Amino acid sequence: MKKIKEIVRVMGEFRHLLPILKLQPPADDASISIASQLEDTVERHGSKSMVIFEGRELTWSEFNGQCNQLAHYFSAQGIKHGDNVALIMENRIEYLLCLFALAKLGAVVGLINNSLVGKQLQHCITTIEASKCVVGEEVQAALGDIVNELPLKSGVDYLWLADSGASKAPSWALDAGADLAQYPQDNLAQTAEVKAGETVAYVFTSGTTGLPKAAILQHRKFLFTSGIAGHGGFRIKPTDRMHICLPLYHVTGLVIGFGSCLQTGASFFLRRRFSAGSFWEEIQQHQINCLIYIGEMCRYIAAQDTSAAERNNPLQTMMGNGLRPDVWDTFKDRFDVKRICELYGASEGNVAFINLLNKEKTIGMTSAEVLLVKYDVDEDEVVRDSDGHCIPVEIGEPGLLLGKVSELFRFDGYKNKEASEQKLFRGVLEPNDCYFNTGDLIRQIDVGFSLGKAHYQFVDRTGDTFRWRAENVSTNEVGEILNGFDQIEMSNVYGVEVPGAEGRAGMVALHLKPGEELDIARFSAHVQEHLPSYARPVFLRIQTDMATTQTFKMVKGDLRKSAYHPDQVQDPLYVLKPRKATYEPLDETFYGKLQAGEGGY
Repeated sequence: MKKIKEIVRVMGEFRHLLPILKLQPPADDASISIASQLEDTVERHGSKSMVIFEGRELTWSEFNGQCNQLAHYFSAQGIKHGDNVALIMENRIEYLLCLFALAKLGAVVGLINNSLVGKQLQHCITTIEASKCVVGEEVQAALGDIVNELPLKSGVDYLWLADSGASKAPSWALDAGADLAQYPQDNLAQTAEVKAGETVAYVFTSGTTGLPKAAILQHRKFLFTSGIAGHGGFRIKPTDRMHICLPLYHVTGLVIGFGSCLQTGASFFLRRRFSAGSFWEEIQQHQINCLIYIGEMCRYIAAQDTSAAERNNPLQTMMGNGLRPDVWDTFKDRFDVKRICELYGASEGNVAFINLLNKEKTIGMTSAEVLLVKYDVDEDEVVRDSDGHCIPVEIGEPGLLLGKVSELFRFDGYKNKEASEQKLFRGVLEPNDCYFNTGDLIRQIDVGFSLGKAHYQFVDRTGDTFRWRAENVSTNEVGEILNGFDQIEMSNVYGVEVPGAEGRAGMVALHLKPGEELDIARFSAHVQEHLPSYARPVFLRIQTDMATTQTFKMVKGDLRKSAYHPDQVQDPLYVLKPRKATYEPLDETFYGKLQAGEGGY
């Protein structure tokens, strides 16, 4: 009887999928863009509420009118079709206004992480060859620190938008909002010239080596992905409302979350950043029934004490990635969420998974041609047979996920062509085949009746990248920053598990220069100044034996295993506790809290 009920349920789910089976990415030369999609949504739902943000509310039509004014202003500043423009701003309405105003002109927007500082921020702006930079009042200090290091003209190429109004535009920037009222709110004719195959944005992602890479996001991919998410994942309607607190510089928040609303005319509640304490009050106050999530924020929500606001809440559907199995149960049972649509994908990748059938604890299925191959985690390399070909794993066995590159499932890659080529595997099973290397370990699982489609489960990340606080952290990138500290000879960065925390926390084994004793206060200040919060190592290990750093790959495997466990490490250990700015010795009391899942991470 249980099996029959599941078959009936899945067939009911399948009925909802029929409309999206016809969805295909637009042709490259089609006159379709995210800007034309906005104008189409305005035609159908212009008078409906679009966004609620910090007491402000705009309809789709009002938003589009303000976009047009900003687009005319940007055009007056010399921005034209094909120009690259950096955008640095916190989540707020103006972020989306800038993105769509630039899209209406056919410009390419560099979506830059607003927590970056120093060399990382400078790298992101220069790597996309930005001709202009749009900056929000709330993040102007970080940009002001590097203005003299950038190839942009002060007072000309920096366009500033007020936030709280506590300060005026700095001397090196123009106040973009000062004269907007003089510009028309009519749609721009040149928007029709933008093609689906053009790049709409660069989304920065940490690869396995070096500084952040600029992944290419085309209009076609934005629209196709958000169409699948909105119609097939959320099944969102114009009368629904979504909660968006994820960064809009990430694909999850922008394309999956906001993009679903763009496609359907639904409204959304926008937050600058996530707050577990106010989450359920906001859900109730604004009658929000859809949530875009990442696993870490869900863990924080689940850890909150039971509240009156969570009872009889309107939240019905959630979509995102990284939901831990135990937290999945909490949202289903305690919060009574009916539909959890876990997904998997990469900004630059050609393969995506989505749990369209509402199965338990799975990233779902994919229409792409994928392959799971054997991977040696300790050696950090793919296992190949005597002919040099990759070896497929058995069902249920974790394997490195590869996505076959084809005309339908293209690999758009990065702005840097050399970096793009490094993500491709050739000769995987046949001499001339080509696959995208996701860098992730996945396994195929049995979920019962599923219309003949295989389902999969995320296992872990590989190589020199780990995930912490919902961000991909490049160990090489962090290592380069730490090696800039004057007392350090070499730093070896890796990710370690922390009980009760999502992802892996950063840990670094430091080898000091001869005769040096680490100045913890100065080193802590260096970390705070040069690294965003998510990339700061949580644990330090001070090594004295140089031999342990000469065979880098093998040592990293051993270091991961011993981690920060005092019974396995004889070297001095330090920890950066939550909401602290200075490293402290890792003592038995705090270690005990970590093992009990009470470290606060």
